[in-house]
Amino acid sequence: MTIQAQLPDSPQSQESPSPTLRIELAQPSHQVASRLLDHRTRAGALPHSVAPPGRYLAVAGDRAPLLVALDRPITHIGRGPLADLRLEDPHVSRRHAIIAQRAGSARVLDDRSANGTFVNDGRVTVADLHDGDVVRFGAVTMRYVEIPWERPGGRSDSETLRFSRHPAGRLSGQTPPGQAA
Repeated sequence: MTIQAQLPDSPQSQESPSPTLRIELAQPSHQVASRLLDHRTRAGALPHSVAPPGRYLAVAGDRAPLLVALDRPITHIGRGPLADLRLEDPHVSRRHAIIAQRAGSARVLDDRSANGTFVNDGRVTVADLHDGDVVRFGAVTMRYVEIPWERPGGRSDSETLRFSRHPAGRLSGQTPPGQAA
């Protein structure tokens, strides 16, 4: 944005045009969201093409989205040094949010943050997450992604296979009871 203002005529000369004061205001910077991840989180982020099955938060990268694994039952998100997923953004509280995972679901809980936690543009204190939901912490926007496990026969399912030990000590996959293989 540019602001121009004409200064009053100077008594020196009537022929020269009045000087103009020009002020340029910088546009708000739109950083690539992956740059707001701390070095530890950024180093562990994966491109979608190589990510194993699991739950992730996708963040815009320089070239392609990066996936940050939600590999703990409880993931603390914030700006503080104890956060599992650290975001270096002044709009993110030190303890901003928590993602809790249970059997077949994930849930985000706002941890009394100053600027709020949003799911699909709605401010939430607690919300269940579903594949494709857009989650915002302060000014950092991410997408919740679930990559399902592949079952034998090429079918995908979000349920993990159960394993049992054969007498020889090898592992074999078993289909959960009540489901056809």
